[in-house]
Amino acid sequence: MAQQEKFIMRVIVSEGDIRKLTMTTRPNTLEDLIGWLKGTLQENYNFVLQYQDPDFNNELCNLEDVSELPDKPTIKIIPMIELVPVTKPVEQPSLCSDASSLADTEILSSSSLDRSVPWPEVFEIPKFSVDVEYRLRQGNLLYLRDGTYLKVTKELKHDILEKLAEVIYAFDAYPKKEDLAAVAQALVETHPCLKEAGSPSGCVGWKNSLKFKVGNYRAKMCKLGRLDVTVNSGKRGRYSTNGDPPNKDIKKPRKGEINFLPQYPEGLDDRNLEAARQVLVNEMMKAKPNGSLIKKEMDMTFALRRKEVVTDKPAITQIVQRWPALFSESQVCMPVLSIYKYSIQWLTLCDPNRVVLRVINVFHLTMGLYMLGYVLCFQVCYEFTRVVGKNLKENFFEALDRFSPNLMDFFRKKRGLSGQLLTDLLRQTKVG
Repeated sequence: MAQQEKFIMRVIVSEGDIRKLTMTTRPNTLEDLIGWLKGTLQENYNFVLQYQDPDFNNELCNLEDVSELPDKPTIKIIPMIELVPVTKPVEQPSLCSDASSLADTEILSSSSLDRSVPWPEVFEIPKFSVDVEYRLRQGNLLYLRDGTYLKVTKELKHDILEKLAEVIYAFDAYPKKEDLAAVAQALVETHPCLKEAGSPSGCVGWKNSLKFKVGNYRAKMCKLGRLDVTVNSGKRGRYSTNGDPPNKDIKKPRKGEINFLPQYPEGLDDRNLEAARQVLVNEMMKAKPNGSLIKKEMDMTFALRRKEVVTDKPAITQIVQRWPALFSESQVCMPVLSIYKYSIQWLTLCDPNRVVLRVINVFHLTMGLYMLGYVLCFQVCYEFTRVVGKNLKENFFEALDRFSPNLMDFFRKKRGLSGQLLTDLLRQTKVG
């Protein structure tokens, strides 16, 4: 029996890791080859293989069967990233949980909002591809040992900037220069081998590169039809689509807005959303509208509503006519007594002795209840949460708690008839 020849191959693990490996015998199946490579390279991730095909001038092709491999082949490892679903434990609401907060969660959970969190206070550098992470890890080790910087190739820089631009766009399509500087600083702090020699902060070049890469990424998203960038299409060049001067009327999110111009829900278009809006109009004509239906339809039509507000800039009267649920009497212009009872009932549930309860009493008499009615109305709270991503009512009461001591001191110093009324209220709420 003739002795089988050894099987020699050139294996490309990454751009900076190319090895010559030898098997004692030629593998019979593709699974045998992959298993042998995992054991030899000590890799614990899944991957597929490509090989240089002589029939196509040694261009890479997917390896489906080991019989396709020539003698002494060149094989490239392509890592496969697997997503593992993570289940979060269900939190039980406390007694002082606001009913509208639960409704917010119920409504927005089925929404197609593009963004759910604002720009982070501390930007966390994402994980790059396996190849990039391996090279950065090796570079960081050399930096810690010798203090030498990694020589960044064009391909490596492109991969890093592309991933960062993708994550930045997920937070804000138009980041400020301070945000880009924070990302560049976080990058060189996470991977010190990427610091730039001669740069004052070590990341000036990365900041400038990020600026142009984010602009290119916006152009790519514009070609894909993303509304938050297509709204500014043709406004920056000399050849403006509507004849306006360049850079005029650029529409960007204001401070705090995270869902400036969200995409339409999947599978829906203007016709579907207009039909849903008409359902809202018809429902509001009833003596007792269906609250759950209104909440559902308002959330579904949020993208259409934002498009009208941002692009068409309609008058308030037109908005009231087209979206009556947003300004209904039962939702916004609540009677003063109803607002008063609702707020007192909600606060008493949490803690009858809360300072905010005492301040609310005074606030109702001194500042009036109309503004508080707008703050407490359901649909305005929902719309605020959709646009900004925060709970309006919780933020309001947190701020009220924070300023309560100063307000109480001010009320104690008040004189005259209003001071007497405030003194009686303070006495009723056990504040001597």
